[in-house]
Amino acid sequence: MEGEEASLTAKEFDLLHGLMSRPGRVLSREALLEQVWGSDITVTVRTIDTHLKRLREKLGAAGDLIETVRGVGYRFAE
Repeated sequence: MEGEEASLTAKEFDLLHGLMSRPGRVLSREALLEQVWGSDITVTVRTIDTHLKRLREKLGAAGDLIETVRGVGYRFAE
């Protein structure tokens, strides 16, 4: 997939942008929900897991740069 474009949904792009704008910083699922979906939408924190799983798949090997921090959230590798 290197050098190829990845077709992302708006939510996937927003998640990736949020993580990449703070490399190395752990963002909780709640913080990502607030940032991407806002406070008016009622979705569960597991929604983040599902969207990030799909995002990682679309990014191929680069998806490994999105790290899971167990019990806390996610971060983009420095």
